[in-house]
Amino acid sequence: MGPLLFAGLGARLSLRVAAVICAVAVSAAAASAQSSVPSDSRLKSIIAKKVIRIAYRADDRPFSFVNDAKEPLGYTVDLCKQVTISLAEQFKVPDLKIEWVPVTVETRFSAVAGNKADLECGSSTVTLARMKEVDFSILTFVESTGILVSRTSNIRGLADLGGKKIALVSGTSNERAVSNIVRQLSILVTLVPVKDRDEGVAALEAGTVDAFASDKLLLAGAKFKDADAFAILPNDLSIEQYAIVVPRGDWALRLAVNTGLAQIFRGGRTKALFERWFFGARPGLLLEAVYTLGQIAD
Repeated sequence: MGPLLFAGLGARLSLRVAAVICAVAVSAAAASAQSSVPSDSRLKSIIAKKVIRIAYRADDRPFSFVNDAKEPLGYTVDLCKQVTISLAEQFKVPDLKIEWVPVTVETRFSAVAGNKADLECGSSTVTLARMKEVDFSILTFVESTGILVSRTSNIRGLADLGGKKIALVSGTSNERAVSNIVRQLSILVTLVPVKDRDEGVAALEAGTVDAFASDKLLLAGAKFKDADAFAILPNDLSIEQYAIVVPRGDWALRLAVNTGLAQIFRGGRTKALFERWFFGARPGLLLEAVYTLGQIAD
């Protein structure tokens, strides 16, 4: 066997040894990352199965919805995809996959609390009452409750709502906001519960209600037969602070998600994300503050 053959064999052996060393190093790093995770955290299962279950809504445009191929899309969906990439890097799981879990406005919190999903990514407002069932990440968005009316109606402000019917999605923070404001202003209205935004818009278009209250950007993103026929009143009825829903008490998963969000905010990726899903608009001062405050240092 000649010296060149020995050299070639030695090079191949060196490459194999190097590959084995790299594999062992990666495995050791992954094992180390997993060993630092509390035994009762969902992260244990996420790392072991290399799958994270993310709940999404199909009716929450532009935050969470589906295209014709039934693929989840939207502002918060994109944000959670980037968080997933961060989780893969944090815990050395390069092939971490997303399992999408469809939910509704009624089931979004119980899906996370009941271990059917690890996160919920939509337009969920942080409230103290909801913290009894789930936890939340740092804030990802800020919005306000608005009221949609027909342009041909005589409704120009809150005072004009007396005697009118207002559609609201049951169980939302919008429902509470409208109830509070009409009580404060002593306005007599009829609140009409609807299942979701599409049903509220349909009721308004059919004339069975005089107004529909929801988050303003959700109203702006709704599908109408004739969008020019409707207008959003200028009043802000509430401040809605959105966040990613995480399991209650799972501080390790919440920390990992917050780490991913802080990386996104520090990296300046929110501007392009916002412009993509909000028609090229620029974030307002309040949302810019959310992005700035989210730049938490490591």
